[in-house]
Amino acid sequence: MSYTETPAGSGTPPGGLDDALLKTLFAQSAVGLLVLDPRLRLVRANSLVEGVGTEEYIGLRVTEAVRLDDPQGFEQLLERVLAGEGPVREHLVRGRLRRIPGDRIFLVSAYRLDGPGDTALGLLGAVVDVTERERARARETALAAVRDAVGGSLDVAATCRAFVDALVPGFADLAVIEVVDEVLRGADPPVGPLPPDTSLRCAASGRCDTVRGDEPGRTRPVGGTRRLPPRTPYALAAADLRPRLVPLTADTPWLAPDPAGVHRLAETGAHSLIVVPLTLRGAVLGLVSLYRCGATEPFDDEDVSLAGTAATRAALAIDNARRYEREHVIASTVQRRLLPQAERRQAAVETVHVLLPGRDSGCWFDTIALSGARTALVVGGVAGEGLQSAIAMGQLRTVVQALAGLDLEPEEVLARLKETADRLAHERAALPPSDSLHGEELRAGCVYGVYDPFTRTCTVARAGHPAPLIVGPDGRVVPLDAPEGPGLFAADSALFAPVTVTLEEGSLLAFCTAELLADEHAEERITRTLARPGRSLQQLGDDIVYALPDDTRSAGAALLLARTGTVSDHRVATWDLAQERTTPATARLLVRDRLQGWGLDEDTVDSTELIVSELVTNAVRYGTPPLRLRLLLDTTLTCEVHDGSTASPHLRHARTVDEGGRGLFIVSRLAAHWGARHGPDGKVLWTEQDLPGDGTH
Repeated sequence: MSYTETPAGSGTPPGGLDDALLKTLFAQSAVGLLVLDPRLRLVRANSLVEGVGTEEYIGLRVTEAVRLDDPQGFEQLLERVLAGEGPVREHLVRGRLRRIPGDRIFLVSAYRLDGPGDTALGLLGAVVDVTERERARARETALAAVRDAVGGSLDVAATCRAFVDALVPGFADLAVIEVVDEVLRGADPPVGPLPPDTSLRCAASGRCDTVRGDEPGRTRPVGGTRRLPPRTPYALAAADLRPRLVPLTADTPWLAPDPAGVHRLAETGAHSLIVVPLTLRGAVLGLVSLYRCGATEPFDDEDVSLAGTAATRAALAIDNARRYEREHVIASTVQRRLLPQAERRQAAVETVHVLLPGRDSGCWFDTIALSGARTALVVGGVAGEGLQSAIAMGQLRTVVQALAGLDLEPEEVLARLKETADRLAHERAALPPSDSLHGEELRAGCVYGVYDPFTRTCTVARAGHPAPLIVGPDGRVVPLDAPEGPGLFAADSALFAPVTVTLEEGSLLAFCTAELLADEHAEERITRTLARPGRSLQQLGDDIVYALPDDTRSAGAALLLARTGTVSDHRVATWDLAQERTTPATARLLVRDRLQGWGLDEDTVDSTELIVSELVTNAVRYGTPPLRLRLLLDTTLTCEVHDGSTASPHLRHARTVDEGGRGLFIVSRLAAHWGARHGPDGKVLWTEQDLPGDGTH
C-alpha cells in the first residue's frame, strides 16, 4: 500500500495521516469494507460486513468468514483481480452471514492493492447489502411475468399453467392453483365464503428442479379433486377470503391429523406457505398455494401483497376464459342441434360426415334428397366463433333446405341464398351502435352440388368456398374447374357459374370446409387418402382426420364424403309416350302392370293410376313432345312426366260449377309431395307417394 508524503513543517507524521484516514474510512464508511492479503485471508473489515464485530474472523479466508453459494467461483474471481486482470465492479454474490439468519445478496467490488514494484499486497473489497433491493426487483419481475403471461389464452387450463410458470422459480419454489370444479365446467363461481364441501380441482402445479415430493397437504395430482380439510389455512382463506402467510414445520398443528402431509413436508423441505383465494367481485374461483423450500428465504408481508395482486390478475383471466368456455359450449350445442342428427339414406349416393369440434361453430353440412333420385350435397361455413356464428349458420342452412325443395339449379340456389345473406347483413348493420354486433363483419361461404344418378353427372356451384375434391373409382383425381363466386356476405354481385362433371359409378367426392384445406399440401393429402382401395367411407373420413395438422383439429371443421352410385334397373321403369288423346289410358295400363309386378298394394296402385292419368293428360293437352313417363321405387314411389314445354301448371281450387281445373288438386291430395323442375329440354312434373309399411319391396 502506498502512502502520500506529508510536506515538511506540517506537524503531522506521514504515517499518522494514513492511520487516521483508514480508521475514519473503516469506522464511518456507508459500505462494508474488506482488506484481504494475497492468500485471500481477511486482514481488516468494518462492522457493516456482518453488522457485528469481525475480530474473530481476522486471518480466515473470506469464503470461511462468509458462507457463499459459490465460494469457489468467488475465489477464482478475486484471484484474477490479484493477477492484474483488472478490478471487479458491482458483482452480485449470494450467501449467508454467520450471525444474521437468512440468505443475503451482496454487491461486491474488488480492487488490487499494489506495493513497490507492482507487487500485489492484497485486495480491497467494497460490499453493499442489496438483499431488499434485489427482493423488490424479483417481486417486480415476478409480477411483470404474471402480467405478460396470464390473460393471453381463453383456455382455463392454459391460463393456470401460465400463472404457475410465471411464479416458479422466480418467486416460489412450488406453486399449486386449484379451481372450483363447477367453474371449470362453465358454471358461475359461488359467492364467498366457499362452502366447506366445495370440490376443488387442481388446474396446474409447478416446482423448482431442486424440490422433490408433492405439495404438503395435497392428496391428488393435476386434474384431481379434493375438498378443503377443515381447520387449515386453505379452508380459512376460502372462508374469509383473506390471504394467509404460514410458517411450516414438522410440528405445525393443522398438519397433525395428516401424517402423509407431514411426510410430504419433509420431502419437499417446504418451510413457508402463502395461501391466496382467487376472488372476483366477491365470488370465489379457487385457491392459490405458494411454497418456499430448502434454503430459500421465507415469504414476508411484501410477498403476500404480491401474491394477492398476482392472484387477482389470475382470477380475472380465469373468469374470462370461463365465460368464453361457456359461450363456446352453448354455441357448439346450438350448432349440433341445427345440423343433421343422423346420416340420411339417399337413393343412389352413399354419404358420411365428419364434424370436428373446435373454435369454429359456424360450419355446416347437409345431404338433401331431391326429386328424380337426385341428391344435393352442401357444405358451408360462417366465419368466426361463438353463439352468433352458430345462429347465422342455422339461418343459412334453413334457407338452403327451402331453396333445394324448389328444384332450383345450384347457381340459382346460391344466388337466392346470397340475397338472404344480404338481408341478414343489412339487419345487423341497422342494430343500435351500442349493440356488440353492430360493427361485427359477417363472412360466409357455401358449396352446393347436385348428383343425378341417371346421367351420372354432378353439377357444382360455389360461393366463396373451396370446390369439392373428386377421385374416380380407379384412384385418379377427377379435375373440377368450378369458378369461385363471391362470398355470401360479400359486396361483390357477380353471378355464380356452375360446372358439370360426369362421374364413373363409385367415384368419391369430398366437400370440405376451408379449415381442412388451409395448407398447400392439403388437397394432395386428402385425394391420396381417398384413393386407398377397400376402405369404407367412415374409414376414409377417419383417415383424413388422422392426417390433419394439430392446429386444424383445434379450429373445428366439417367434411362430407359421398360415393356415387346408380339406381337399379329393377326399380326404374321408363316409357316414351305418344302425344295422343289415348295416351293417358295407355299410361294407366303400363303403370298398373309395373306396380303389380313390384308387389305394391292395390290402394297404392289405384292412387298412382289416377296421378299418372292426370299428369299425362296435362302433358298431352298443354305440353309438347317428347313425352316420357318414369316410375322410381325406393323408400317412396316417384312418378315423373316429362314434356318439352317450359310452361308450368298451377294448382287451382275449382268452383263447384266448374267442369275442369281439378287435376293438380287431386294430385296434391294423393301424393305426399309434388312439384316441377325445369331443364334445357323442357320440364318434369313429379310426385312422391309414401309407401305402406317400411317402404321396402
